[in-house]
Amino acid sequence: EESGGAAEEQFQPFGLSSATTEETMTSTQVRKISQLHFSGCSMTAFHSLPLFVSLSLQDQHGSFTEARHLKKHQLIHSGVKPYSCDLCGKSFTEAGSLKKHQLIHSGVKPYSCDLCGKSFTQAGNLKKHQLIHSGVKPYSCELCGKSFTQAGDLKRHQFFHSGVKAYSCVLCGKSFTEARHLKKHQLIHSGVKPYSCDLCGKSFTQAGSLKKHQLIHSGVKPYSCELCGKSFTQAGHLKRHQLFHSGVKAYSCDCELCGKSFTQAGDLKRHQLFHSGVKAHSCDLCGKSFTLAKTLKRHQLIHNGVKPFSCELCGKSFTQAGDLKRHQLFHSGFKAYNCHLCGKSFTQAGHLKRHQLFHSAFKPYSCDLCEKSFTQAGDLKRHQLFHSGVKPYSCDLCGKSFTLAKTLKTHQLIHSEVKPYSCDLCGKSFTQAGDLKRHQLFHSGFKA
Repeated sequence: EESGGAAEEQFQPFGLSSATTEETMTSTQVRKISQLHFSGCSMTAFHSLPLFVSLSLQDQHGSFTEARHLKKHQLIHSGVKPYSCDLCGKSFTEAGSLKKHQLIHSGVKPYSCDLCGKSFTQAGNLKKHQLIHSGVKPYSCELCGKSFTQAGDLKRHQFFHSGVKAYSCVLCGKSFTEARHLKKHQLIHSGVKPYSCDLCGKSFTQAGSLKKHQLIHSGVKPYSCELCGKSFTQAGHLKRHQLFHSGVKAYSCDCELCGKSFTQAGDLKRHQLFHSGVKAHSCDLCGKSFTLAKTLKRHQLIHNGVKPFSCELCGKSFTQAGDLKRHQLFHSGFKAYNCHLCGKSFTQAGHLKRHQLFHSAFKPYSCDLCEKSFTQAGDLKRHQLFHSGVKPYSCDLCGKSFTLAKTLKTHQLIHSEVKPYSCDLCGKSFTQAGDLKRHQLFHSGFKA
């Protein structure tokens, strides 16, 4: 009895005060709790204990009031998942879990949020979602102060601070902090893209990626920059944009070859590929190689001949929206990039850079046949076509052939009889600007 009394005095179940224990439980019940205090996954009779203590024990020690609950729980440890989904193959330990999962495929979402209209397949998911509207975020990270509505979200966040990436892809070696992120990543290697856009046909590995893509077609850009007014379809894109205004380049000096700085680690990695000279992505039609997969995709649009982006002013069409925007700068007449050496202005920064090479007199690209040198690789390639003698561009009206497509276009102006370039002094008109310039030399009296 003395030893039993000592056990009762030393053991206070789960932070309950001695007064509460005496009022609510008998000494027999307290002894029962002390005996169960270190029990593992086991079935324990809690029916003789007060309800709040029984629930507390079950939550903290993996114990169960009924044998069937223990059996269900032990399936988790066994790794056996006998219930499989016929549609996607995902497996579950319990039939109930499979039923809940199948609601996703049915598309039925009977639980709707009164505040924003978002729907869910399960009532529990709706409850979790409603916490977002409440604004209450009781779970805070001690390292960075970021707050979360749910404890599980905080735990996942803390993995990022730990730096531990336990889930690695066997195909490419990329590591992840969570198993679900690895699963999503592995879809990329499978090549399966089951989610297609009804408007443009573009396919995606995940439904979420499709939803984000569809915002582009909607034209809705709800995230605006307070500094410059630029709008974005996604909050993440706005955050990345704001880094440019901040001037912060967290990954500077990491490019050991040129010292170029970047606001994002991903941009630095892509930049370093250019220095490596590796062009792993090749076009099946023409053999041209590219450093990045997205650059290859853009290139392949040239071969299909589709040019969905047209200029309203001149009718010229382009394969990409970006090309159209650059073209429209010419119509605007706005030339924001000036050469400090000669004052010449350009609509694009890239054009200014190419122009500045002429002032440097640096011509690193030399022709093997005639030793003529060029400032740019593209100029050398065009020059080499003249040596080849190949003239693939022929005029339908007179049959004359040309090495370059732009030369054919210039020639075709002769047949059109359009002469848009006129001399201010004598009124004589010309089909090309170069011809006008040569003509004006006669008026100047200059003899080269």
